[in-house]
Amino acid sequence: MTTDRKHPDMWVDPEDDPRDQSSTTGERQTLLGYLEFYRLTLKMKCDGLNAEQLARRSVPPSTMSLLGLIRHLARVEHHWFVRVMQQQQVDRIYWSADDGDLDFNGVVADDEVVSRAWADWEAQVAAAEAYVESAASFDVSVPLGEETVELRDVLVHMIEEYARHCGHADLLRECIDGRTGQ
Repeated sequence: MTTDRKHPDMWVDPEDDPRDQSSTTGERQTLLGYLEFYRLTLKMKCDGLNAEQLARRSVPPSTMSLLGLIRHLARVEHHWFVRVMQQQQVDRIYWSADDGDLDFNGVVADDEVVSRAWADWEAQVAAAEAYVESAASFDVSVPLGEETVELRDVLVHMIEEYARHCGHADLLRECIDGRTGQ
């Protein structure tokens, strides 16, 4: 792979990295900083790929793909911030009673499917950010089954969810065009 980057072994040169890697202080800045970092990492791992590449499955029998990850993370954002934290009784996205893995299984190499997935993901991220911004504190809690869940727990879960899936995205991207890391 030919590159004009100063550091060809890195995803992007440090001065071009859109992620804020400055140190953080305090719970709010730390949690939101890490979540933003991983959201941007997902976008970076998908950057420059066409519909066929984004929809390319990993290794059989897995249905995992980068496009599936985008759809899955839109679904996770929607679930935790809309359905759980805001207690809205709305249909799940990328899910059906017949197929609990529709986010991955419904992936096809089509530009409209890709556009829809990105639009859904961006809308869910924006909705989550608006909810978090409006929350009185990270102590806000809501019922979840027989337990309760605090906003801070959801944020930590989202960081974990993105970090795990960004690892998957690293491997998927490397299989597509050899790009790795960072």
